[in-house]
Amino acid sequence: MLIGAHVSPAGGLPKAVDRGVELGAESIQIFNQSPRMWRPTAYGEDDFRAFREAIAPTPIKSVLIHAVYLLNCASEDKEIVAKSRASLIQSLQVGHGIGAAGVVLHPGSAKQGDIGRAIKRASKVIGQALSESEGCPLQLEDTAGAGGTLGRTFEELASLIDSAGAAKRLGVCLDSCHLLSSGYDVRTADGLADALDRFDQVVGLDRLGSVHLNDSKTPLGSNRDRHELIGEGELGERGCSAFLSEPRFERLPVVLETKPSKEQVELCHKLRKRGQAARRRRKASAVKSSGRRASRSGSVRRR
Repeated sequence: MLIGAHVSPAGGLPKAVDRGVELGAESIQIFNQSPRMWRPTAYGEDDFRAFREAIAPTPIKSVLIHAVYLLNCASEDKEIVAKSRASLIQSLQVGHGIGAAGVVLHPGSAKQGDIGRAIKRASKVIGQALSESEGCPLQLEDTAGAGGTLGRTFEELASLIDSAGAAKRLGVCLDSCHLLSSGYDVRTADGLADALDRFDQVVGLDRLGSVHLNDSKTPLGSNRDRHELIGEGELGERGCSAFLSEPRFERLPVVLETKPSKEQVELCHKLRKRGQAARRRRKASAVKSSGRRASRSGSVRRR
């Protein structure tokens, strides 16, 4: 598991690496341009080379790019669609240049319109962006479910992927806060396991490319996207340790987005160890219980 954080590339792409190292990160996530402006940052091959050279000797083994918030691939406004497509292609091109594990995208919003039609509109733009770029995967992020946002359920994510042509480069980023807010009870290891079983059935674990670890200010099923510091929200330390010790997240980048700090990254490592210890105890207890049941059953048969 590559525990890391969202960092700023202000001052040049290599600066993002420096900031990640300062936090003790094993993965980082960046915006490839201002998250609230359409104008792209004019990165070139020299910038990409400098980034690759900067990251090579560090403990950071995975990089994600988060597409800007302005994008709405499901918009009915032709100008917004054109800008969204161009921005997404730019993000994928930068991702390819720096060797990113993926570009994370909020799929879009239907606003007050029909969800099914919005999914088709978003999938068309996503498919076009993939066909006009190369190499870098695209990961659709699940959403909290407010305001007609797409991807609030595993079924919607699967529909987006299928409608976009089910390209191999197309995957998913799961956000812990969004999962809880959209109605998946992931506050315990068992609850998270059940949700991942369902995700595997509907989408497929082979599509899972990364995890955003954020605690939630709002409760289960609130449909509100309000991030909280690790261990201080509705997930709490127990829920966060379940995410950090989940075996199916091994080898994935797990990125903190809420005011990342060295202390928060260190806390995640502590919670990971706590969660792993709890899983070992549960497994040992289950083995003992199974052995006792088998012993009692054997005694009954001998009589």
